[in-house]
Amino acid sequence: MFDDNVMAISNVIRDKTTGFGVRIERGCNGVEAVIILFAAIFSFPAPIKHKFVGFIIGFFAIQALNLVRIVSLFYLGQWNQVAFEWFHLYLWQALIIMDALVVWLVWLRTLPQAKARRKAQAEAAEE
Repeated sequence: MFDDNVMAISNVIRDKTTGFGVRIERGCNGVEAVIILFAAIFSFPAPIKHKFVGFIIGFFAIQALNLVRIVSLFYLGQWNQVAFEWFHLYLWQALIIMDALVVWLVWLRTLPQAKARRKAQAEAAEE
């Protein structure tokens, strides 16, 4: 859509000029982070409506970040193979899991109990 030199066939994204390509395999789709988020949200005592809303928003947040991950790795791999390997194996995997953690922490702060607690603390501080 943005680069005419890039083609996608099945699960492979390849640059027509350099020949560099990445294959998106199982484990590259953010499913592990979604499972962790699901377990965190649905094991926490909260109204079911809030659980579903938090999970849906978190699912899309993880998938959006994973898309950024794949695109960045594709262009990084064309620039420097060592950097590609390091980002692929270490940095991006940690960032995707951290995304699930951040979504869960934000979700916790939006729960009715958390809002009521913050309101009571603010009122107590005013007195």
